[in-house]
Amino acid sequence: MTAAIQVGHTTRSVKDLTKAAVSGWLGTAMEYMDFQLFSLAAAIIFNKIFFPTFDPAVGLLASFLTYAVGFLARPLGAWFFGRMGDRLGRKKVLVITISLMGCSTMLIGLLPTYAQIGFLAPALLVALRLVQGFGAGAELSGASVMLAEYAPPAKRGLVASFVCLGTNSGTLLASGMWVLLTMLPEDALFSWGWRIPFILSILITIYALWMRRNLKESPVFEEAKQHAAVHAKAGTGVKARKGKAFLLAVCLRIGESGNSALIQTFLVGYVVSALKMDKGVGTMALLIGSIIGFATVPLAGWLSDKIGRRTMYRALSGFQLVFAIPAFLMLNSKDPLLVSLALIIGLSVSVLGMFSVQSAYVNELFGSRNRYTQVALAKEIGGVVSGGVAPLIAGGLLVAFTNSWWPIAALMMFYSAIAFVATFFAPETKGRDLTLVEDAA
Repeated sequence: MTAAIQVGHTTRSVKDLTKAAVSGWLGTAMEYMDFQLFSLAAAIIFNKIFFPTFDPAVGLLASFLTYAVGFLARPLGAWFFGRMGDRLGRKKVLVITISLMGCSTMLIGLLPTYAQIGFLAPALLVALRLVQGFGAGAELSGASVMLAEYAPPAKRGLVASFVCLGTNSGTLLASGMWVLLTMLPEDALFSWGWRIPFILSILITIYALWMRRNLKESPVFEEAKQHAAVHAKAGTGVKARKGKAFLLAVCLRIGESGNSALIQTFLVGYVVSALKMDKGVGTMALLIGSIIGFATVPLAGWLSDKIGRRTMYRALSGFQLVFAIPAFLMLNSKDPLLVSLALIIGLSVSVLGMFSVQSAYVNELFGSRNRYTQVALAKEIGGVVSGGVAPLIAGGLLVAFTNSWWPIAALMMFYSAIAFVATFFAPETKGRDLTLVEDAA
């Protein structure tokens, strides 16, 4: 007899839930692997093979601009596919987004170089990057919506957190492949070696696509669709509220995304450029923090099921708010152990902890009618206004205040405070019925 779980009035088997969890994990791993592969290639390879006629510094800038355009497409993808997911179903959209991401990533690995086709080569690179970002704009959100709507209410925090494990998996996989590739002779790396991870990513795409095509639709979406049809026929129904829940979701996202960008991007450079330490200290700390994240992510999700989403998010954002100054004191000690601990704790506890709880909390803030759209837009807009500009702001502060660390600590505290304060206005949503049309706030 197959074990079953009850979600609303719909029954799903444990096997269906497992498929949803694996599908979400693979999709998120694919998204973060794609972007990590591209960022590393932009820093090492693309300026030389797609912009060889430029001054080296200008070529590197152009290479990083191709990386940035992917983020420009994400909010548009969030809006487009979010609306589609709310109308046609989560499953259909997730099949499309993983296909767009996977195929564009593979095609990047097959692109001819500037030496072969001239300016058409970087133009094609930008086009594929836009497609990649367009699909990614709704991938993480869609996977979290699907898994949250599949999960038993009492275990939703734990189950939904498994989507976040994909971020660690993708980052570790991409970083590991690049470590191996850099062992190749330079001629081999620049001629064919860099292409291997991009092309091989299609294997993950094929498996994830197979999983998603055989996955049943979200039970919450099916039930909500039936209710909508009944109310439409009877001329009744509840009008969904809009506004407050979306603003709260954006604020919760800012606390996680802003600190994530500061820790994983800016502080790694700060350790090398400002503190004059070996570049391996920061990168190894992030690697260790990502590995520890495989424990802290499900733990944070499980705790949110026990003590509540709001309480857990308040504790994590509050911890980062208080930890910012001690973290910079540890960093500026220039002791490799203390520097590593500051980065590891910030990443594995604060950032990944908030990211984990967010997977259930943000979904529970919205009603069933437009959940996908609002979750996707809240995540992308919150990410752009915080994580998207945090390293740039931090760099400007460092220059303006002559390498002083306190303005950067203040910026970290500011991002944390936004999320912390938001928890006093956000409702507790643990165990909320996701078939409700109304937003929770």
